[in-house]
Amino acid sequence: MNSFNYYQSTEIRFGCGRVNEIGEATSKIGKRCVLVTVPTFKAIKPVFDKVKESLSDAGVGFKHFDKVVPNPTTDSVTTGAEIAKDFKADVIIGIGGGSSMDTAKAIAVEATHKGTSWDYLFFRETQPTEKTLPVIAITTTSGTGSQVTQVAVVSNKKERRKSALYNSILYPKVSIIDPELMLTVPEHISASTGFDVFTHAFEAYLHKNTSPYIELIALEAIKLVIKYLPDVIKDGLDLNARTQMAWADTLAGLSIANAGVTLPHGIGMAVGGCCPHIMHGEALAATYPEFMRYTYSSAVDKFATLARLFDKNLVEISDSIAAEKSCDLFVNFLKEIKMYSSLKGLNVLETELEEIARKSMELPDYTNNPRVADIEEIKTILKNSYN
Repeated sequence: MNSFNYYQSTEIRFGCGRVNEIGEATSKIGKRCVLVTVPTFKAIKPVFDKVKESLSDAGVGFKHFDKVVPNPTTDSVTTGAEIAKDFKADVIIGIGGGSSMDTAKAIAVEATHKGTSWDYLFFRETQPTEKTLPVIAITTTSGTGSQVTQVAVVSNKKERRKSALYNSILYPKVSIIDPELMLTVPEHISASTGFDVFTHAFEAYLHKNTSPYIELIALEAIKLVIKYLPDVIKDGLDLNARTQMAWADTLAGLSIANAGVTLPHGIGMAVGGCCPHIMHGEALAATYPEFMRYTYSSAVDKFATLARLFDKNLVEISDSIAAEKSCDLFVNFLKEIKMYSSLKGLNVLETELEEIARKSMELPDYTNNPRVADIEEIKTILKNSYN
């Protein structure tokens, strides 16, 4: 067994009704916070109101920044950071899906450092310091795992690029995971974010730097997604299915925080940077079948394990046959959760594929895949994913 490290600094508060603890949790860290959310709409307003009431009862002052956008932009982060500086905030609370939580993390950096969040991407020489404001995450979807990771994904519209801050200082101090907050998430968003959970777990499982512990929790997350995501799609008010997906999301987030992701995420980030109208889960779903066909022969045992999670009747056949079958079984799963699509179906222009392929290699994710692709192979994956 290879030696490995595992690190997690976030206090995880998991369970129904835990959002009511936000005031008490925040008051232990600071007294002035900025709430970072998407614009208020009918289904989410009761959550925001509950959080504000809890903060007030705990004596915590707050400002509400409600300008988070999908695929969070550097412009949005800068606007939020200015509010945090003017308010002299000492805590940032991200409430929502990955976009809100990632924006909160980026604001925590930009409000306390020179320049913008884009100046502190993972590959920059200058990194966030201890001046970074503490972040509390309240997730309302089961998808990105941002509530337990050190990552904040941001997009630069001028450069048409999507990249990430990656630093242990960005782990939320407290993460509240309350499945009751997820009951109103629409079907397609549930499917897209839920599929993202699958990809996080599976890629951490495949990753060249995985460990026995990551394999253990990643496989558990995969099992939960296969079993419960279809139930969520059928009935979004199924609290047990929502709870199981929230737990799967947490496990998958812990997995990527300590292992990482592989080829599909580099491609997905490139798609999102060039085509910001596409949700991250949508970009992954459109390209994943080709990724699997490209990769399965280089990780036969793990793809065979996946196949048997989809179909227990494959226990008696060889790993090589089971691994090959995993690709078709996976496509069937995508269809079951209504996420089977193509890049063309997502309104990606065919002329964009060349640029997307180049940008897919800007992040190091592809180097961690069991089979490392070159630029021509990534182009082929994209072309095959187009139709």
